[in-house]
Amino acid sequence: MAILLTHAKAATMTEGYGLIEDAALVLQEDRILWVGPMDSLPDAHRALPAQDCKGRLVTPGLIDCHSHIVFGGHRAAEFEMRLNGATYEEVARAGGGILSTVTATRAASEADLLASALARADLMIAAGATTIEVKSGYGLTVADELKMLRVARQIGQHRRVAVQTTHLAAHAIPPEYAGRPDAYIDEVAIASLQAAHADGLIDSVDAFCEGIAFSPAQVARLFTAARALGLPIKLHAEQLSDLKGAVLAAGMGALSCDHVEYLGEDGVQAMAAAGSVAVILPGAFYTLRETQKPPIEALRAAGVPMAVATDFNPGSSPVASLPLTMNMACTLFRMTPLEALQGTTACAARALGLTDRGTIAPGQRADLCLWDATHPAELSYRIGATPLHARIFGGRFDA
Repeated sequence: MAILLTHAKAATMTEGYGLIEDAALVLQEDRILWVGPMDSLPDAHRALPAQDCKGRLVTPGLIDCHSHIVFGGHRAAEFEMRLNGATYEEVARAGGGILSTVTATRAASEADLLASALARADLMIAAGATTIEVKSGYGLTVADELKMLRVARQIGQHRRVAVQTTHLAAHAIPPEYAGRPDAYIDEVAIASLQAAHADGLIDSVDAFCEGIAFSPAQVARLFTAARALGLPIKLHAEQLSDLKGAVLAAGMGALSCDHVEYLGEDGVQAMAAAGSVAVILPGAFYTLRETQKPPIEALRAAGVPMAVATDFNPGSSPVASLPLTMNMACTLFRMTPLEALQGTTACAARALGLTDRGTIAPGQRADLCLWDATHPAELSYRIGATPLHARIFGGRFDA
């Protein structure tokens, strides 16, 4: 079945906004068959069932390339702790932070984890997401990491959204491995990686390279195991300090380096040379009340592609809306509205290694958003309001 969208203002994102003022789009099954000006629509498509967009803005479906939406419990109390002066590291070292979520996640059943993850996915979908990345990393045992990844896979079976799963067992050191991070890498991180890969549960591999987590040498061992399995890698890098994780990850061909607030010039140049995407996560910066901003100007000057994601997680970024995150990226980091929209479409697809989405062009997935807006800058301009009129996933309108 094919359908025709007429009288759209299409932001194709193929070159800049790639605006077509009065556009038509032909969707056939789950692909875009044709896009162009209304007056150039081929005669063969003019009799198709049509949906008049009435001048509304049409963009590629939004892509959230960094999230942690499978977890148990919540961490509202830590929000209050931080407001009373505790730092992120102090909360973590006191047994809070990631480890408090680990306890709740280990105790939760797969059914409970799925139910809560679906509720979070619904919020993301309502704000325009058509593809989301979901990480593990709150289990920290082989069995619990696999449990999380099974739940993440199931999200896409229950909701009209594409899910990319990321193995993040190297997220924190659990209490039972205190003082033994190398043993944890071997016995849990690499072991769960191999088991998850054998079960077809992962699309990429991530790690947290930081003083409160894992060293570059430990991350390198994990990434070597991932590459031996043919899996792409990415890294939580330079969020709290500059351990040169981005230099390491880029040197190993990472798809992306995420957070990067403390990224140095050597990291910028390494990412530029490797083509690694910088994933900008303003939600965590905002929630943690950080002051060290990512080096947007340096990334821009070096031609490093910049994605924007929610980092939706229970502790440092409880935000589900990509449009709100786009506004934060512009307001807090002085990214432009064009960069913010590129960051949630074309650059976000690149950060996930996906070539079939993120732009409106023939052959791309027919994942689209129709907005009650007339210019793409409105998506970053509004604060806390999502002017989403309709979402198309795989060539079909949401009911």
